[in-house]
Amino acid sequence: MFRWGVLSTAKIGVTLVIPAICNAENSVLAAISSRDLSKARAIADRFGAPLAFGSYEEMLASDEIDGVYIPLPTSQHVEWSLKAAEAGKHVLCEKPISLHASEIAALQRARDTNGVLISEAFMVTYHPQWLKVRELIAQGAIGQLRQVQSAFTYFNKDATNMRNQLSLGGGALPDIGVYPTVVTRFVTGKEPVRVMASIERDPDFGTDRYASVRADFEDFELNFYVATQLAARQSIAFHGDKGYIEVLAPFNTGKYDHAKITLHDASHGSATEYNFGNVDHYCLEIEAFARAAQGEDAKVFTLEDSVCNQKLIDAVYRAGDSGHWETV
Repeated sequence: MFRWGVLSTAKIGVTLVIPAICNAENSVLAAISSRDLSKARAIADRFGAPLAFGSYEEMLASDEIDGVYIPLPTSQHVEWSLKAAEAGKHVLCEKPISLHASEIAALQRARDTNGVLISEAFMVTYHPQWLKVRELIAQGAIGQLRQVQSAFTYFNKDATNMRNQLSLGGGALPDIGVYPTVVTRFVTGKEPVRVMASIERDPDFGTDRYASVRADFEDFELNFYVATQLAARQSIAFHGDKGYIEVLAPFNTGKYDHAKITLHDASHGSATEYNFGNVDHYCLEIEAFARAAQGEDAKVFTLEDSVCNQKLIDAVYRAGDSGHWETV
């Protein structure tokens, strides 16, 4: 069993990832750490973890854990991923793992030097609905892909929330803009060459609260918008010359809707639905990571993938500032 430690008592960990660790067939929750020992102990007791630590450093020094999950604020991801790797721990870090693609090189060096696994936590890449979309596109089910359209929005004006704090890495693009980009790259195996973007910042927070993006992949385009102050919505469609694929709940299955994709075949005038039931992609992510960390053949989201995705987000910010096409 892979022994997990969790850095902090952040909400995403408590509500989604820690339960996934507890339900994973090859993992066990060994420890919780917090700068407040009482908080760590309370969460550890709630989920049956034997260890609680009053500092992150103390947990990283423990021989009782094999790897860590890091759900800290975005601005702290690189720092603590490096510290964990240097302590010899495998690292699953919440997205985005970095706010700048150039910072990921240090993580790659730490990974290679210390012989550990470091992976950005894009749970969507483990969900069978996305494996199916990738398979259908590869099979030519929609012919030549020409257009990808997506939206991901929610409404949050809480000034205390990290998503609205620039110093902590808040903003729509770091939080949710990474999803349309990563799934498009994942299912097509293609990388964009240039981007255009329009970005609107909150006058009080300074964070990007709305972004509209056009990414040129040469053979097709990805057009998407993300927002932190619009009514909640998720959608994505892949449109080819022979049909199109719609993904009902593309990023947060269960929260926005159930996992379903629909293949529309224009040549036959038919629609085929693929339903995936109540799949926990966080649990699939935990199990795959544990297998890979223990030397088994399991695909995980690599730091090389992270570099490519963050280069795209970096280019979107540049395009928003310049008003022109920017090379990725």
